Amino acid sequence: MIKVVLVDDHELVRTGFRMILAAQKGIDVVGEAADGEEGLTLIRKTRPDVALVDVHMPKLSGIELTDRARRSRFATRIVILTVVNEAPFPKRLIEAGAMGYLTKACAAEELVRAVRQVADGRRYLSPDVAEALALGVLDGNLASPFDALSARELDVAMMLAQGQDMQHIATLLKLSAKTVATYKYRLFDKLGVENPVALAHLAHMHGLLDNRARAMLAE
Repeated sequence: MIKVVLVDDHELVRTGFRMILAAQKGIDVVGEAADGEEGLTLIRKTRPDVALVDVHMPKLSGIELTDRARRSRFATRIVILTVVNEAPFPKRLIEAGAMGYLTKACAAEELVRAVRQVADGRRYLSPDVAEALALGVLDGNLASPFDALSARELDVAMMLAQGQDMQHIATLLKLSAKTVATYKYRLFDKLGVENPVALAHLAHMHGLLDNRARAMLAE
């Protein structure tokens, strides 16, 4: 039996995925979480075979969750859920350490195939993600401006784009506020943005932020 947990702040996404997976033989959805911190706790508690994790979430991004799960040596294999549009897909997501990458618009058959393949120890890359990466290579350009960021800078960028304040980010990442500020100014310079709203817009363009989060930050 393949044990699966769903970590996504969109209830409709979790419900749809749960219904699809529950109808499959040999797959059991053992838990759900609505944010990154809750998701990490759930993974620690249930030790599932596969975790479907949204790249954008409150508190902890899917990237940070994946990194913490890897450093904790959990056996759980993580599949990142993202949004890919016409903009180049960030290679940084591929380097985050997850075993699979799916778009939220994937077909039911693809979701099931990805879960089974990752549970079997094989990587899975959504055709949409693979195409976006291939186009970036063919263009001969850096796939995404976010590829210029270090792993920690990307963590901070994701949290800033979600509207989280500096002190909260420092607490979550176990860093000093001064260190977070250094990361902030460094990543702003690398990305060519001047404020969190511009950062959120850029993150949205590259599939790192959903429409709802961007709208909330702009309010």
